[in-house]
Amino acid sequence: MVKASRPTRADYYKVLVDSLPPQALVVTSLGNASYLWAELHHTPENFYFEDAMGLALPLALGLAVGQPKRPVIVVEGDGALMMHMGALVTVGAVNPANLTVLLIQNGVHGASGGQVLTNAQLDLAQLARASGIARAENIEKPEALADKMRASTGRDGAECLVLATEPDLDVVKPPVALDPVVTKHRFMTAIGAPRYIPILFGGGKLEGT
Repeated sequence: MVKASRPTRADYYKVLVDSLPPQALVVTSLGNASYLWAELHHTPENFYFEDAMGLALPLALGLAVGQPKRPVIVVEGDGALMMHMGALVTVGAVNPANLTVLLIQNGVHGASGGQVLTNAQLDLAQLARASGIARAENIEKPEALADKMRASTGRDGAECLVLATEPDLDVVKPPVALDPVVTKHRFMTAIGAPRYIPILFGGGKLEGT
């Protein structure tokens, strides 16, 4: 739930940089979720979303299933989650132990100008538990996030941490241009995924097949 005197996104991100597990793959939602993460920890193992609100969580779920030996961390916003609530239910149904969901709860649609959410006080951790994610908790301090990240190994299911966060409406300038095509190919190379080659008149094939 949104409360007064909250940490910033940068406060949580700095902790996350220091506590990332080995071989972690990180998926970030659009706007400052991606821009600030790129500024603090730009690596090929990051998948930055652009102009696709609410789709970071579905992609991260598929990634966790497809890369079961690698930790997958996804940063999604509360507004984006409300646009695609079914994604949380699907995470609860599949429940991959290597998936950590970090929900930025700042009570606004930050990427589109700061419009207040229709229900900014919704308890997203309780919602996650009702969706089948037993390990769901509201986090109010960066230190608590650090403790959770250090204890994330050996779980028997996905984890959802709801981070009470101050809105950050000033757009962060990333260190590189986040071109979606470049991001995709760089990330595919990092995880060893074969390139998809489209074929004229529809269809396609994977490179090497």
